[in-house]
Amino acid sequence: MRERVYRSEAVILRRTDFAEADRLLLIATPTGKRWVIAKGARKMKSRLAGHIELFTHAQMMFAVGRNLDIVTQSQIVHAFPVLRTDLTRLGCGYYVAELYDRLAAESEENPLLFQLLVETLQALDGSANPELTLRSFELHLLHILGYRPQLHYCVVCNELLTPAADRYSPTLGGVLCPRDRTADPAALSMNEPTFRLLRYLQAQPVTAAETLRISPATRQEAATLLRASLRLLLERDLKSAGFLDHLLSSQ
Repeated sequence: MRERVYRSEAVILRRTDFAEADRLLLIATPTGKRWVIAKGARKMKSRLAGHIELFTHAQMMFAVGRNLDIVTQSQIVHAFPVLRTDLTRLGCGYYVAELYDRLAAESEENPLLFQLLVETLQALDGSANPELTLRSFELHLLHILGYRPQLHYCVVCNELLTPAADRYSPTLGGVLCPRDRTADPAALSMNEPTFRLLRYLQAQPVTAAETLRISPATRQEAATLLRASLRLLLERDLKSAGFLDHLLSSQ
């Protein structure tokens, strides 16, 4: 039988005003995403107000409600102050939150996915390479959800790939060897530096992007390839992607 009061880690993905003084929160937790309500959170004297900011990682207490569970306490674990005040990092945060929201199942336990979300927000808060952190997040997200791109063996013949491989097929799920490069006429061109970058990021934690120095052309190509895989999976582009691209192009 479900407890009437329970605790859980949570990350605030979205929030919206509700009624006169409440907030509806879309939260990510180790047991899946869900909507909850923070009653009275918009009142000046509310003890919850400063603890339910967007992208905050918190330890929360909930009371089971009839339709939505109710946030009764919230204690900040990570506030991510740089992420929430720097416009480019904020755009990255919106992108991460939307991608998580689109792909994570509601109320389905996935602690690895939640851990990846927290680690990605931590990296975005302090990294000099937030754009590469996103590429790492995308690769690890696809892996956890069972859509890991094949970057080491040809997706057609399973031959070990060499630096000569120069075609990436979102439809087939990875890289094509030179012999099978025409197996997918819609396969995307891929340069060797991009190939090396994707393989490195796939094998390393999200924090590994911090030390990399990558050319703008390689960054853009890596984004194009992974966005193509995500577009195929989601059957649409993310709303936050255009805003993020505008921020990054203006730097």
